[in-house]
Amino acid sequence: MAEARWSNLNHSVLEIIFSYLDLSDLRGCSLVCKNWYRLLNDEDNDVWRMHCVRKLAEEALRSDILSSVPTYKAKLRAFYHAWDPHECSRNVYIKPNGFTLHRNPVAQSTDAAKGKMGFRTGRHCWEVWWEGPLGTVAVIGIATKDAPVQCPGYVALLGSNSESWGWNLVDNHLLHNGDSQGNYPQLNNAPKYQQVMDFAPMVPVQVGERIRVILDCEDNTLAFERNYEFLGVAFRGQRLHSAEQIYRLTPMVLTFYYGLLDSAMFDTK
Repeated sequence: MAEARWSNLNHSVLEIIFSYLDLSDLRGCSLVCKNWYRLLNDEDNDVWRMHCVRKLAEEALRSDILSSVPTYKAKLRAFYHAWDPHECSRNVYIKPNGFTLHRNPVAQSTDAAKGKMGFRTGRHCWEVWWEGPLGTVAVIGIATKDAPVQCPGYVALLGSNSESWGWNLVDNHLLHNGDSQGNYPQLNNAPKYQQVMDFAPMVPVQVGERIRVILDCEDNTLAFERNYEFLGVAFRGQRLHSAEQIYRLTPMVLTFYYGLLDSAMFDTK
């Protein structure tokens, strides 16, 4: 009787086995043989579906947040790059879906949150949806692990020191090391984000803008898109964490990671 070969196992059997392995083990399995590589490179099979079911909250899978994400592997990739509940201000609450954060209305405090994954190589893109009024200061950008996520008073925390770079959506200023780095984007009559002033106390106002953050670790640049319009390079600098600052009011902020722009492989490092 011929000896059974692991590489020749039926795909349905392999999918069951692989669905119980850690992601780091799956990366090694994809290098064993062409058959396993092809199976794991299929981003919408039962391997990735079962990992999604185990890792992602049902709220996230059923919500509109991931409705446009085409495959289970892409949904899982987005989850592993979502907000980090251990890297945010104590005044920030990460919702169970993992993609939405909410700031508790605490006076005299500026609060921020970071993503779970930092980047050293590659080109990366993630999208931020800001739902609700922006407040006096609303900054998005990137930061190192050493950047603070909370400080007393009302300041532009992201961009306030050498560990972070930010774009203030309210006044279109770029911020780094505590100083303004000029206006952004460099367009004639650049549109500012609409500040809606409701005289009813804290009435939520849907802003609905989508901002894509594009980090190129090869060219060391940070750029932004606003409603799918490329706004140009904002900063040239370091390899950094993604970060989002929220300020004073109670916005709901969602983030979605599109992935490594020039590679289809999934890497949790």
